[in-house]
Amino acid sequence: MPRDGDKETYDRMEQKLSVAPVAIQLRGVELTLASGAGPVNILKGVDLDIAQGEAVGLVGPSGSGKSTLLAVIAGLEQPSAGSVQVAGAEFAGLDEDALALARRRTIGIVFQAFHLIPTMTALENVAVPLELAGDAAAFDKAAAELDQVGLGHRLSHYPGQLSGGEQQRVALARALAPGPAILLADEPTGNLDGATGAGIIDLLFDLHEKRGATLVLITHDESLAERCGRIVRLRDGRIEEDGGRQA
Repeated sequence: MPRDGDKETYDRMEQKLSVAPVAIQLRGVELTLASGAGPVNILKGVDLDIAQGEAVGLVGPSGSGKSTLLAVIAGLEQPSAGSVQVAGAEFAGLDEDALALARRRTIGIVFQAFHLIPTMTALENVAVPLELAGDAAAFDKAAAELDQVGLGHRLSHYPGQLSGGEQQRVALARALAPGPAILLADEPTGNLDGATGAGIIDLLFDLHEKRGATLVLITHDESLAERCGRIVRLRDGRIEEDGGRQA
């Protein structure tokens, strides 16, 4: 136990240790792109902290900058200004090779369009990021991930032989196979019917909870965003409202 004179220091240490580490930290992030009509300011000084293991719903009208912000977090877009720290690494200023390596190690991404390779089977699609990482057990791990998303019987099928929901399950398995600390999902049910989309979302949250990965979910669906522990609203390239953690 600490001495009386050390109690204040001890309490500060306890408080610090009780706070989850920051998985994503943005400071003053701006993104300006050139166009025929002149520069377009897409992100305008975004500050955002997301804790490790947190689930955040990112919402806002079309054109608010949601997908662009997700691309910046993923290292797919470089900000014009500001700091982007992901899993302790500073992304701003890294070249494409360094960003690809950092992304491979820490981030899984699920897009609205499935982005599967049509000439590869489900198993091969999921094994790709593992093979790129030099994992000797890539195909065994890919098979296990497909089994986790209910597609253990579809390993040898090509994307064209799968339904939309099955293709998104393959995409989800591919994103999760390397064991990322952060999972980014951009309208993952946008190309699916209601019932199929609901199944994908249930699976997404189930895997998030089981694995403890940080989840950032872009959606237009308010009820879906409310399933996250926190809702962040964007408008015109700025954070309009940060709901914080819900009880």
